[in-house]
Amino acid sequence: MNAVVTDESQRSLSEKLGVDIDPELLALALTHRSYAYEHGGLPHNERLEFLGDSVLGQATTVLLYTRHPEYDEGTLAKRRAGVVSTVALAEAARRIGIGAYLKLGRGEELTGGRDKDSILADTTEALIGATYLSAGQDAATGLVHRIVEPMLADPARIDAAIDPKTSLQEVAARLHLPAPLYAVDSTGPDHNRTFTATVTTGETVGHGTGTSKKHAEMAAALDAWHALSGRG
Repeated sequence: MNAVVTDESQRSLSEKLGVDIDPELLALALTHRSYAYEHGGLPHNERLEFLGDSVLGQATTVLLYTRHPEYDEGTLAKRRAGVVSTVALAEAARRIGIGAYLKLGRGEELTGGRDKDSILADTTEALIGATYLSAGQDAATGLVHRIVEPMLADPARIDAAIDPKTSLQEVAARLHLPAPLYAVDSTGPDHNRTFTATVTTGETVGHGTGTSKKHAEMAAALDAWHALSGRG
């Protein structure tokens, strides 16, 4: 059921984000196109997502450049790619709890849209864009830092976000576990399919969803990697 962005819930989300966002921009940032189309073509969050993507990239680049003078260009590019990836942004969105506030169409609700990596990542970028318009560049940069710093503090987590399947294979080998095995199912019409993946290595099972088989497998691999990375 769609969340209603009440004054109370708005304050709750603003506190989690650490910034005050204009109420109309906040509602817009949380509005997925599926909801907009089902309600007569309302505005949705894709323009804010476009803006937020630019702010995210710039702020992350500057942060990496200034904090890590020891990184060469290739390492800077690799670290940036990790923390701004769809998988990484979705993980940050789950940490904040953004999924509970989304305004989704019925189809997305029924296919687990509140936990889809693509929707969560896009909404995170839209919230960054809304912050930029509401409170300016400094506030938006601060929000970006709060989103990406937990990833930057753990390089292995960044590597897993960039290439979770390889990271899972490596940790499974280190723990002398069987090679990961993937199984993927799909639901929905051809133009709007949702893929659900399961990966198994030993007794560890990871689950993930996505808009393609590849994305679902990556999400499942990251889920299993998290389960195994603290072992051994």
